[in-house]
Amino acid sequence: MLRGTTLFFDRLVQRYLPDAFLFAVLLTLLVFGLGIGITGSSPGEMVQFWGEGFWDLLEFAMQMTLIVVTGYILANSPIVKSFLTKLSKMASTPGQAILLVTFVAAIACLINYGFGLVVGALLAVHVARQVPSVDYRILMASAYSGFLLWHGGLSGSIPLTIATEDHFLSDSIGTVPITDTLFSSMNLFIVIILLVSLPLVNLWIMKSSGNSRQNNLDLLQQQLTNDNESTPLSNQALTPAERLENSRIVSLLIGVLGLTFVFLHFIQNGLDLNINIVNFIMLFLGILAHKTPRRFLNSVTDAVKNAGGIIIQFPFYAGIMGMMVASGLSEQLSLWFVEMSSDFTFPLFAFISAGILNFFVPSGGGQWAVQAPIMIPAAMELGVATAKTAMAVAWGDAWTNMIQPFWALPLLAIAGLKVRDIMGFCVIILIWSFIPIAIGLLFL
Repeated sequence: MLRGTTLFFDRLVQRYLPDAFLFAVLLTLLVFGLGIGITGSSPGEMVQFWGEGFWDLLEFAMQMTLIVVTGYILANSPIVKSFLTKLSKMASTPGQAILLVTFVAAIACLINYGFGLVVGALLAVHVARQVPSVDYRILMASAYSGFLLWHGGLSGSIPLTIATEDHFLSDSIGTVPITDTLFSSMNLFIVIILLVSLPLVNLWIMKSSGNSRQNNLDLLQQQLTNDNESTPLSNQALTPAERLENSRIVSLLIGVLGLTFVFLHFIQNGLDLNINIVNFIMLFLGILAHKTPRRFLNSVTDAVKNAGGIIIQFPFYAGIMGMMVASGLSEQLSLWFVEMSSDFTFPLFAFISAGILNFFVPSGGGQWAVQAPIMIPAAMELGVATAKTAMAVAWGDAWTNMIQPFWALPLLAIAGLKVRDIMGFCVIILIWSFIPIAIGLLFL
């Protein structure tokens, strides 16, 4: 039965789930129809909402593009590749490969979601080289499963937002310290249970899949190149421009300048590990790790090939968000769940509603902006803690990422896979993770 369940979801997804771009297009058409049917918006209004929202994620799209590019650049440097290679040698069997990749990816995502996505994918590539008999698709699904924990970690956008002074709800709820959200007993319970159980769930998926695959190994060899480790030409053969391109001093100076800013940032702001500072750190560490501008630029050329899906698909999701918010569809969805809630069930229904809304507004901060004005007043009326309500929405946002291609794009780009290659296995992860999250929200 267990093997049949895994194979069922894998075959179902392989057969019916379209490419990630087409998934975004189909969601666009679905929201367009729902907006007309449920909110009473006219087709012309829905088109207007869609077009006006289409470019609202440009800054975020660039941030995520840089997450992939700078993460790839850093991971493709000789020193980091050497570390990942050594780390991958801890696995010598397919089972060990699954356990190692899941655990490392989960820990990395708890530190920072962008960092975790890239580290998990690149470690999986190295582990697949070390253990070629492991099913590459399940290994990458294991790497992606670590992303389930991100909103309960240090880069969780919702708990960090409400812990910031003058956030948009500060007049009604004030500032909520992370001791009440990220370090609450409820959140720690969910994080620890998932951290321990996800490797075992992925191991079960591997065993119940019934086969080991050596597919995509040719593609694997292209994901991390060795060209950047080549020795530059002797100084006699170099022009003045080429000497600059191969100068370690240039990379050292700009790298130290960048890291000096990072040092000053943390001195002035504490542990403010936002997406921009993470990109900044990875960019300048990458410059230093590649030693010369030429090696760095060679890695950049390889890295940008992985960012195409993000660049073209994020505007479509911005358009979907525009229709959801401007038509009132997202508000209507949230209100449905509020109306059926009691003080006991409210956190669970807030979690489920956030999980559903995440399909259409796959941004934690954007989703909080949509749901918070509805969920927070309802929580206050029912006597539910605002911190718990915020974390319910946060976990809902993280939960359905397992079957929403939006956040899988960076990992899939690095892996060289399609969304249908991993989503069948991610359905199992989604089903399992509901249990500890629901227990934490209801009873802690």
